[in-house]
Amino acid sequence: MAQADNSVHEITSTKQFQDLLSADLNRVSLINFWAPWAEPCKQMNNVVMGLAKKYPQVLVLQVQAEEQEDISESFDVVSVPTVLLLRGHTLLNRIVGADASELTNAISRHLSGASSLSKPSSSPDGEESDEQLVTRVKQIMNQSKVVLFMKGSPDAPRCGFSRQAVGLLSDQKVEFTHFDILGDEKVRQRLKQLNDWPTYPQIIVNGELVGGLDILKETVETGEFQKMLESTSA
Repeated sequence: MAQADNSVHEITSTKQFQDLLSADLNRVSLINFWAPWAEPCKQMNNVVMGLAKKYPQVLVLQVQAEEQEDISESFDVVSVPTVLLLRGHTLLNRIVGADASELTNAISRHLSGASSLSKPSSSPDGEESDEQLVTRVKQIMNQSKVVLFMKGSPDAPRCGFSRQAVGLLSDQKVEFTHFDILGDEKVRQRLKQLNDWPTYPQIIVNGELVGGLDILKETVETGEFQKMLESTSA
C-alpha cells in the first residue's frame, strides 16, 4: 500500500507499533486494521490515505490484521476493516466496517478538540456505580505485589501478549496473581480508562501500572523490574 508521507506507517512488528504509538502521547493516532483479501478494506484504505493527506498531524498506522495477530488481539479486533482512533493510549473511537462517513466525522471531531473517551455500556439496573467500580478495580490492582490483568489464565492464556507476559514473569520467578479481563467487561473497560492504557495485558506492581508486554520486556532487560519488586515489601 502506498504511503502518503512520514505520518503513515506500515506496521511490520509489535515493537515498531508500540514505539510509534508512544512517541507523542498528545497526538491523535489512526490505526487501520485491514486485510488484502477483504473488498471493504480497499474502500477504507483509500479513505484513510485521503485523511492522512488532509490531516498530516495524525499518526496513521496500517496494520494487516492477520500478519500482526498479537496487535489485533490486544485491541480486540475480530473483523476487518476496523479503525481505531486514539490520543496517546486513550481510545477515542472504534469504527467497525467500511463506514467512511463515521471515520471522517470522528477525525474532524477529535481534531477540533471535542474528544470523548469511550465508555463501557452502563448496566440497565445501575447496580454498580462508577465510583464503586473504580474502588473494585483498585482493590484488584492491590490484591498482591504483582498483578497481571490478562486474557485467560496463566495455565491457558487466550492471546499471544498474555502468554508472553506469563512466560516472562515465570522466567523471573515472580509470584503474581492474575485477573481474567475476558470474564468481567466492566473491569476490562474501566481499567483501560483508569490507567490510560488501551491494551492488555497490563502489569501492575505495588498498585501502579508498569505497562504492557513491551514495557515489561524492557524493564526486565534493564533490571528496573527487579528494582520495582524490591522497592517495597509485599
